[in-house]
Amino acid sequence: MPYVYAVCGILAGLGVFLFAVKLLQDNMERLANKGIRDLFNKTNNNVFVGVGIGLSVTALVQSSGLTTVMVVGFVNAGIMTLFQATTIIMGANIGTTVTAQIAALQAFSFSDIAVAVCGIGVFMAMFAKSENVRSVGNILGGLGMIFVGLAVMSDSMSIVKESQLVVDLLASISNPLLLLVIGVVFTALVQSSSAITSILISMASAGLVIGGGGNAVLFIILGSNIGSCVTALLSSIGTSTNARRASIIHLLFNCAGVVLFMIMLLCWQNFMDVTFGAWFGEPGTQIAMFHTFFNIVCTLLFLPFVNVFVKTSKVLVKDKETEEVEKATYLDKKFLPSPQIAIDAAYKELMVLQDRCMSTLGMSVECFTKHDDTPLADIVAETEEIADHAHKITDYLVQIDAGAMGRNAEKEVSELLKSATYIQRIGEMSENVCKYTRRAIKHELFFSQGVNENLLEMFSQINEMAEYNKHIVINKDYTLLAKIDELETQTDNFRKQLLNDHVDRLQRGVCKPENSTVFISLVSNLERCADLIRYVAHSIHD
Repeated sequence: MPYVYAVCGILAGLGVFLFAVKLLQDNMERLANKGIRDLFNKTNNNVFVGVGIGLSVTALVQSSGLTTVMVVGFVNAGIMTLFQATTIIMGANIGTTVTAQIAALQAFSFSDIAVAVCGIGVFMAMFAKSENVRSVGNILGGLGMIFVGLAVMSDSMSIVKESQLVVDLLASISNPLLLLVIGVVFTALVQSSSAITSILISMASAGLVIGGGGNAVLFIILGSNIGSCVTALLSSIGTSTNARRASIIHLLFNCAGVVLFMIMLLCWQNFMDVTFGAWFGEPGTQIAMFHTFFNIVCTLLFLPFVNVFVKTSKVLVKDKETEEVEKATYLDKKFLPSPQIAIDAAYKELMVLQDRCMSTLGMSVECFTKHDDTPLADIVAETEEIADHAHKITDYLVQIDAGAMGRNAEKEVSELLKSATYIQRIGEMSENVCKYTRRAIKHELFFSQGVNENLLEMFSQINEMAEYNKHIVINKDYTLLAKIDELETQTDNFRKQLLNDHVDRLQRGVCKPENSTVFISLVSNLERCADLIRYVAHSIHD
């Protein structure tokens, strides 16, 4: 019966540990959301920058799996190259060892302090009015709960240790390949190498020895690094070719490191005893240090060969000859658990929508000035696709995890929803211009010399506003708002001037009265587009 309680205790401790890591991860991410977004936006072709970003983000969110999934999403959206993704994945492997280092602290008196901090964190989360303070409280609570879970597992394993049968069974599992497979399988099931490493630390702290000691436990650690690739591999299903290559690079990198260390450990059979075993007294600390050592060494060894990994992935995952090239989209569902990353993707997609709308509007105005109805059917079809595009953005924004958002993020989502509607209406204006073109051709309505040039100039001003708006939305360059306001005022004045000139032409008999409805409606629609762009620019800023 005691062993039944021990098994239940191990499962309970593991459950508390995993819940604590998730609590820590969610609140760290929520608190550092903007910082994470800014870090990913700074990706470039410098390998050290990439490794630093991967390490920092993973240390913050406490999950290399989440970081890698986001990287796969960025590659799928075309935001990040395979070279950049590879360096970030390498850094993420180092960052994920932070959890194991935290778990190793249970061997010191710090663990007692951490449990006390858990209580403080719970009270902060319950009674604090500030959202950020509540997040800090949840982080402290999660940190303390990690040690509670580890303590429960360690106590339960102390009971298991009393069974000679269990001790002998663990000692008998000494085959390196079998231990490696155990690490791969269990990590793939739990989807967290940190969790498996922390369980091994608890076992070691309780005095349970695997494979008779020595290097045996290290083979499980190696296997856990391969098993951690499962999350990224699953996330790449149904994505672009490059996204699948990014997940394969993660697997290749970890497997290459495991092969090298397997050879070293098999040749150097007392490696653990003469290195970490001699340097650190606590068995749990020895395991955590090896986990960190393995990932740092692999990153340093393979960093000069990033391009080799990229080329190998292209050989393994070939381009499909029949693969259709779809319109690029930044809206990847892999970003949804990270609201600020998802919101940033929505901003970029919103500007893709704006580009489509402005291109369609430009074509429709050109058709009007040329008295050409040939492309109108294609333009109308494009406006229908624009409506679908706007709907996808709206759906994506609605799907962003409301529970993980702060008030600022909620406000951003609300403004983005409005902005998507405003920009979609520019597409609708293009359809209106097509109607005016058909009417002008059907009733043989022609305009005075200079009118068409004025209409094209008016569109040019609106297009310039759209370009400034893109810089504001993507780069958050709010100094351009004044330029947006200035151009909107000019467009409004231009509309008044065009209408006054039209009235003057009517009075002089130069223009037919039948032209009025079409001309006034067209000019008003164009001026309305300028208003909509200004609304978007100010809603994003405010």
